[in-house]
Amino acid sequence: MSFTFLARMPVFQPIPLGQRIPGSPHSVACSLPTMRDVIGYEEGRPETTKHIASGYPRFVVHTHAKRLCEHLARRPELAGQSLWLVTSPKMAAALADHLGRNGPAAATPFSADGLAGVAHTDTPELNTRGKVFLQNIGGFLSSRAAEDHLLRLGLLPATAPEKLFTGDATAEIRRVLRGPFPVAATDLLLAPSGMNALYAAFRAINTVQARTGRTAWVQLGWLYLDSIALLKKFTPDPARDYLRHGDVTDLTGLEKLFAAHGPRIAGLIIEAPTNPLIQTADIAAVTALARRHGAKVILDPAVSSPFNVDLLPHADLVATSLTKYTAHEGDVIAGAVVVNAARPDAAELRELVAANLEPLHPRDLARLAAQIGATPEVVARINTNARQVAVFLESHPAVDKVWWALQPATRANYLKIARTPESVGSMISFTLKGPLARFYDAVRLPKGPSFGMTTTLISPFIYLAHYDLVTSEAGRAELAAHGLSPDLLRLSVGTEPVNEIIASLAEALG
Repeated sequence: MSFTFLARMPVFQPIPLGQRIPGSPHSVACSLPTMRDVIGYEEGRPETTKHIASGYPRFVVHTHAKRLCEHLARRPELAGQSLWLVTSPKMAAALADHLGRNGPAAATPFSADGLAGVAHTDTPELNTRGKVFLQNIGGFLSSRAAEDHLLRLGLLPATAPEKLFTGDATAEIRRVLRGPFPVAATDLLLAPSGMNALYAAFRAINTVQARTGRTAWVQLGWLYLDSIALLKKFTPDPARDYLRHGDVTDLTGLEKLFAAHGPRIAGLIIEAPTNPLIQTADIAAVTALARRHGAKVILDPAVSSPFNVDLLPHADLVATSLTKYTAHEGDVIAGAVVVNAARPDAAELRELVAANLEPLHPRDLARLAAQIGATPEVVARINTNARQVAVFLESHPAVDKVWWALQPATRANYLKIARTPESVGSMISFTLKGPLARFYDAVRLPKGPSFGMTTTLISPFIYLAHYDLVTSEAGRAELAAHGLSPDLLRLSVGTEPVNEIIASLAEALG
C-alpha cells in the first residue's frame, strides 16, 4: 500500500498543555503535549498541574467538584478536614469503611444539599487512599452532577451548553446497545463508569462463588491497571487468591493452573482484546475450560467495542466502558454490565450486579443518549482508518513493533470473536527504534489518555498508567516479563481524514 500526502493546511494543530480534548468542560481527556509534561503530571509538579483543570474523570478531580468541596468546607463541622464527593450514600459508606471510621483520623459519611461524601482528617496518606479507592471502583461524583449542584447553589450562572436527549435517555441507550447485545432490558444494566461496571460484576460473582469456597481469581494477560487493582485489592486474600497467567495464547499453561487451583477459582477477568497489547485469547476455549471447572467469566470488550466483537455467548457477565466508542464525542464517562441469561445463576447475578452498581447522573444519561445513536457509523469509520494506519506503521522503518487487533500472533483468535473481518477497533500500540521523547514531542496529533473517540489520541501509555513501574528497576523488570516496553505508545485512531493521521505520524517519524 502506498501513501500520498498533499500540500495543504494540516487538520492537526498543537494543543496547549492542560487544554481539554475535545473542548467540552466535561471532556475525558486533556492535552499533555510533551514528555516533560507527562512526567510533570505523573510527579505532581506544580508547573504542570497548574495548567490541568480536568482530565480522565477517575484520575483528575474536576474543577466543579473542587469548587463544591471548597463551598462545603466552610461548614463548621468540616473545619480542618478533607472532603470526597461521591456518587451515592452507599459509596460514601464504602469509602468511610475503607478509610476507617475510628481513631484520630476517622472518616465520616457526609450528606448535605443532596450531596453524598466522606469527610476525614486532612493528611496526604488518607487523601491518597481515598482517591485511589474511588478511582479503582468508579465512585467519584460526576462533573455534570457537580455542575448542576453549583448552579442550584447559585455558584454558576448556567451549565455549559450541549446537546441532550429529550426523551427517555435510558431507553434510548438500551435501544442502541441491544444491537450488539440482543437481551432483555433487565439484562442490560448501566453504570457511571466502566470500572464501576467491572467492580459490580466482580462483587456479584464473588458473592455467588464464595458459598462453595471459591475465592481465587485469574488474571489472563496484562490487564488495564484498575482491573489489575480489583484483583490485587478486593480478593479476600490477594497473596492466595490473586492468580496470574501472563500469556493469553498459552492454553496448556492455563489448563495446568486450573488443574492446580480449579476448586478454588471463582472466576476470570478477560479483556478481549487486552489493553494495551491488544492480544486476544482463544475465548471459546478459555471459557469452556473455566466452565468445566465451575469458574465464571467476566469479559470486557472495551478495547475494540461490543460493536466490533461478540463476547456475550462466552461470558457469564460482560462488563464494559461506554466512555469509549458509544460516548465517542469524548465528554461522558459511563459503563454497562450485560447478563448472559442462559448461564447458571443469571437471575441472582442480575440482582447482585444491580445492587452493587452506582447511579448514573441524569444529565450524563441524557448526554450519552444524544450521541449513542451514531455509534455504528462512527465505529465503521474508525475501523476503516485504523486498518490503514496499522499497515502504515507496520511498514515504516522507524517503527520497531506494532500491536493491533490483527497482529499475527493472535489474529486468528480475534477473528473468531470479530463481527466482521474489518471490525478492528481504534487502538494501535507501537514502539520505536529511536527515542520516544523526540517522536512524542514532535507528533502533531492530540496527546492525552482515553480511546474510542472521533478525535485521534496518542499517549505514552505505560508512563501514564504505570509510572511507578517505569521509574524503578524492579518495575521495569516486571514490565519486561509481560512483554511491555516503558516506551510503548498507544494510539487511538479517530474519524479525521486518514491521510492526515498518517501524514502527522510520518512527519514525526522522519
